Amino acid sequence: MTQPTSGGDAGRNFLSVTDARSLILDALSPVDGWERVAVRAALGRVLARDVIAPYNVPAHDNSAMDGYAVRAADLAANAETALAVVGTAFAGRPFSGIAGPGQAVRIMTGAAIPEGADTIVVQEVARREHDRVFVPAGQKQGQNLRRAGEDLAEGSIALAAGTRCGPAELGLIASLGIAEVVVQRRLRVAFFSTGDEIASIGRPLAPGEVYDSNRYTLFGALSRLGCDLLDMGVVPDEPAALEAAFRDASLAADVIITSGGVSVGEADFIREMMARMGEVSFWKLAIKPGRPMAFGRIGDAVLFGLPGNPVAVMVTFYQFVQDALLTLMGVTPLPPAERFPVRADFALRKQPGRVEYLRGRLQRDDTQLSVAMAGAQGSGVLRSMSEADCFVVLPEDCTAVQPGDTVFVQPFHGLV
Repeated sequence: MTQPTSGGDAGRNFLSVTDARSLILDALSPVDGWERVAVRAALGRVLARDVIAPYNVPAHDNSAMDGYAVRAADLAANAETALAVVGTAFAGRPFSGIAGPGQAVRIMTGAAIPEGADTIVVQEVARREHDRVFVPAGQKQGQNLRRAGEDLAEGSIALAAGTRCGPAELGLIASLGIAEVVVQRRLRVAFFSTGDEIASIGRPLAPGEVYDSNRYTLFGALSRLGCDLLDMGVVPDEPAALEAAFRDASLAADVIITSGGVSVGEADFIREMMARMGEVSFWKLAIKPGRPMAFGRIGDAVLFGLPGNPVAVMVTFYQFVQDALLTLMGVTPLPPAERFPVRADFALRKQPGRVEYLRGRLQRDDTQLSVAMAGAQGSGVLRSMSEADCFVVLPEDCTAVQPGDTVFVQPFHGLV
């Protein structure tokens, strides 16, 4: 892979967020493989084939309201009309007769329209006296009817391939009487942390060590996407150990995600290892936090080398890796990144030339929505992500924020 440059600092190879996303997504396509699963097992899975409606939905003309099925031709234009009630139509138990001239049929929501009727008068406006109903003027022919095939016509695409199935999709599939669907196979993702200073939880820390939080963050994010996971633990900063980990991961997984080891320190081997074992596009991103990040391939596996700082891991995962994984899973189109303007309740000075992702907390007063900072903003302060509910996205040309300024936020609920 070749590495594009960005802006006026090409010698330092700072990529913009837009260039980095384009480079990643343009290099990817869905993985091969599918399986047939029961509807309940399809939650979170991506359809590999279109779901076709086997019949019209609804299957017959039916009533959208409780009321009376009548013939529009019987209704007076400017006066109340009296009609004889000759029966009742229930959902699942249709009226077996015919609605003739001067007649009405009591009808419930979802019930099939009786032969002869073409209009539904809602019960709230009708006046019933024994076996007669009085219909006021002003009714329109065809009102309150749901036509056969109005939702889905027989043979039409109910859900397109590339759709990720949520609760509504499961219900729609079930409403068609379909018991199984064909979905993309699960994406296989191997992940591990690197660094001699990283300690696994469950044992006391030695001097200079920190507990490995990044693997647990990645586990949570990947599990919510429905990936098959291979947790490879902590790999020390030793070339032989890293090479073995990359080789094993590339044979077992579609994607490899590492954290740590991608900056310019003497013990940061990821960039060198990627270049030697596969093809690599490496950059320093024009963002904060998360500037050092690597993207490439080892064998058939796509590789993301994320920074080591915990917040930087989450920022780069949500801004770059998640959409890449969805692309590999076959999701199309990708869900748009939700962003909207709010009032800033903080002051900040910012270096131009990079996008900054602050952790924010949305709050609402009587008139408008605003955002405040959520805790300390250091890239190692993971608590700020727990206390936040959004990213505050400051563009490259921003140099400062004052209280009352308009800023754009990206809510966390749109990231999963």
